[in-house]
Amino acid sequence: MMFAYKAKLASGALTEGVLEAVDARTAMAQLRSQRLNIIEVAPAKEGGVFGVLKNLNPFKPKVGSKDLVIFSRQLSTLVAAGVPIVQGLSMMGAQIENKRFKEVVQGLVQDIESGMAINESLKKYPDAFSDLYVAMIRAGELGGVLDVILERLSAYLESAEELKHKVKSAMIYPGVMAGIAVGVTAFLMIAIIPKFKDIFESFGADLPMPTKVLLGMSATMTKHFYVLIIIPVGIWQGLKRAYKIEQYAYKLDEIALKLPIFGDILRKVAIAKFCRTLATMIKSGVNIVEALETVAKASGNKVIERFIMESKKSIQEGMRLVEPLKKSKVFPAMVVQMIAIGEESGNLDSMLSKIADFYDGEVDSAVKGLTSMIEPLVIVFMGLVIGGIVIAMFLPMFQISQLAGDVGE
Repeated sequence: MMFAYKAKLASGALTEGVLEAVDARTAMAQLRSQRLNIIEVAPAKEGGVFGVLKNLNPFKPKVGSKDLVIFSRQLSTLVAAGVPIVQGLSMMGAQIENKRFKEVVQGLVQDIESGMAINESLKKYPDAFSDLYVAMIRAGELGGVLDVILERLSAYLESAEELKHKVKSAMIYPGVMAGIAVGVTAFLMIAIIPKFKDIFESFGADLPMPTKVLLGMSATMTKHFYVLIIIPVGIWQGLKRAYKIEQYAYKLDEIALKLPIFGDILRKVAIAKFCRTLATMIKSGVNIVEALETVAKASGNKVIERFIMESKKSIQEGMRLVEPLKKSKVFPAMVVQMIAIGEESGNLDSMLSKIADFYDGEVDSAVKGLTSMIEPLVIVFMGLVIGGIVIAMFLPMFQISQLAGDVGE
C-alpha cells in the first residue's frame, strides 16, 4: 500500500511525501529509521485517471475464497500440532503466492509479535477477513479452541464457495448464448444492413415499412454505436451507486426477491447462507445475539439483514429465535418448524446445518431448471430477431423483382 506522510526533520523543517509499506505500522517504522518526527501517516489517495484505472483494474491482486480456505486449513493443522501462531504464520507467508495475501500475512505476524490479539489484527484487513471470520476467531481465542474454529471456518468457506460455484457455472452457458445473440444482432445491424441500404436507394422504389424501420435502427446504431456501450455501463454504475444508499438498496433487494423465478432462487440462496452461517457460529461458541449481528452483515440482502436485526432485538427481550421467524415472509413454514424443533431439542446448530444442506440442493435443482429454460428462450430470441431481419431485407427484393419484370414487359 502507498502511505502519505508528514514529518519533521531533525532541523525542525517540515517534510512530506509518499512511501510504500505493508501497513501503517511498517510505514511509521520506516520513517523512524530515517530519524523523522512523524506528524501524520495515512493511506495515500490516488487521484486522476491513473488512480481510477488502478482501482478498476480487474487484475489487481485480491484475496480469494480459495486462498482463505487453504490458509485456514493449514493454520488449523499447525496450531493443532503445537506450532506457535507467529511461527506458523511466518512459515505460511513464505509459501503464499498471492502478493496481496502475502502482505496481509506479513502484517499479521508483525501485529501479533507486538502483542495484538489475532482477531484485532484480522480487523485491519477487511478485504481479506470478513466480520464472520473475525468473530469466530475471537470465539476461538477466548475458548482456547482456535484450531477447531479454523477447521470449521474452512468447512464453512468451502460450502459457501461450492454454492457460489454452482450458481456461476450453471449460468455460464446461457450467458454465452445471450452474448452471442446480442453480438450477432449488433454485427448485422452495424456491418451488413447499411450495405443493403445503398442497393435499395439505387432502385428508387418506396420501401416497405418494416424495412424502413430496420434501416432507421441500423443507421442510428451505426452513427451512435458508442451508446450501445454507454447505456448498459451507465445503468450498471447507477445501480451500484444506488445500492450504496440504504433506502435504495433495501428497495432493490425487495424487488429482487419478488422477481419471477430469479426471486425464488435468491431467496433459497439467502436461506441457505443464513442457516449455514448461523450454525457455524453457534457451533463455535458465539452467543446467538452476536452471531445474528454478524450473520445480518454477511447476508448480502438488505431485506433479510433488516429482518435479522429486528429478530436480534426480539431475542434480547427474551423471545426465542423461532418467534420472530414466524412473522417473516422470507422464511418458509418448513424452515420455521425445523428451527423450532432445534431450539426445543437443544440441537439448533445441527438443525440449521440440515436446513442449509437441503436448500443447497434446492438451489442446485432450481439453477439447473433455469438453465434448461433459458437455453431454448435464447434460441427462440435469436430465431425471431435474425428471422425478422431477413424478412425485412427480402421484402424489397420482391418489389425489385416485380419492377424488373414490369420493365421487361
